[in-house]
Amino acid sequence: MMSKKQTLIIGNGQSRSPVNLKLLKNKFTTIGCNAICRDFDVDHLVCVDRRMVKEALEHKVQKIYTRQDWIKYFKGLDVQSVPELPYKDSNRWDNPFHWGSGPYAVLLGAELGAETCHLIGFDLQSTTTTVNNIYKGTQNYVDVTHRPVDPKYWIKQNAKVYELFPNIQFIVYNDKDWIMPAEWQFDNVIEKEIKDLTVS
Repeated sequence: MMSKKQTLIIGNGQSRSPVNLKLLKNKFTTIGCNAICRDFDVDHLVCVDRRMVKEALEHKVQKIYTRQDWIKYFKGLDVQSVPELPYKDSNRWDNPFHWGSGPYAVLLGAELGAETCHLIGFDLQSTTTTVNNIYKGTQNYVDVTHRPVDPKYWIKQNAKVYELFPNIQFIVYNDKDWIMPAEWQFDNVIEKEIKDLTVS
């Protein structure tokens, strides 16, 4: 039975590869990012890249969220704006246009009233010399040999959500050796192993 208060937020880091999302579908409200629509029907899909919005529409996704700047290109379609940032600051990473799909997905989960947000696939750092993404090398994504993305903005943006929603529990699941960023050390943020995410 799905609980709207228990939200699963799905990033596309490679650590989520072993997770059978279909087994979790009825336990959570699901929020995903970008090309997850190729493999799994989420309740809400965040695509801040216009190309990914077009692909999501081809997959007939019902609830797509993108940047306010792009809404004019998709009038009359199942596309709405991501939430407005609930704060203002002058740093580059605090500019809404520099927020990525992952941090916006976390913000959306908070804004939709979740009591607990369970995050998977938010790997941040790559453990290799190439980009960490399940969909690398496919349409609308960088090549498999592309250098890793600097996660600095993602780290700071997620941290801002955790800080601004202290009454929501955020649980970040990853591999045993993954280290949670120091910036995420809030009382409402805990880390668990990916194997702890079960349907029990």
